[in-house]
Parts: sequence; C-alpha cells; structure tokens
Amino acid sequence: MPGYLVFDIEITDPIAWEEYRRVAGPIMAAGGGKFLVASSRVEPLEGGWNPATLSVVEFPSFEAAREFYHSDTYQATVPLRRKASRGRGVLIESNVPPA
Repeated sequence: MPGYLVFDIEITDPIAWEEYRRVAGPIMAAGGGKFLVASSRVEPLEGGWNPATLSVVEFPSFEAAREFYHSDTYQATVPLRRKASRGRGVLIESNVPPA
C-alpha cells in the first residue's frame, strides 16, 4: 500500500523556498515520491484548521516514504526547509489501494 507525506507549510522566505525545492525535489523523486497535491488555494471548512498550503507526496509504500524522509540525503535539506518555512508534517500509510 502507498505511503504519503502530508505537510502543512507556511512559506516565510520565498527565495530560500525555491532553493529548497530545487535541492529536495530530485531527492524526493529518486526516493520514489511524486506530488499528488501542491496547493495554490486552501479553504478551511471545519475544526479551526487553516493551513497556508498543503502538500501530499505519494511513495510506493509507507516504508519507502519513511526511508526517504529519514535518509541522510533528505535530512541534509531540512535546515533549508526550516529557514524557508514553518510547518507540520505527518507520514501516513494508506489502507486504500492506488487507483
């Protein structure tokens, strides 16, 4: 079953964010990740949750997503992401087979 990284991100430094994307994107792709959602607009509906942006990245499995996130290669980019943004993220294992 696929695994997903879901992040609620507020970009605080657009220039640093572009640098992070330039570096992290190829690392994610090499780990088997692909963007399913990279929001341009979010409309809050319930629960007081008001994320600035949402991203959903699909990996072939929970283990693949976990290995990517915890890899030394990706972790080296985390300080750049934190310089460019504030956010929260979760790793999710799906119970629904991919379409």
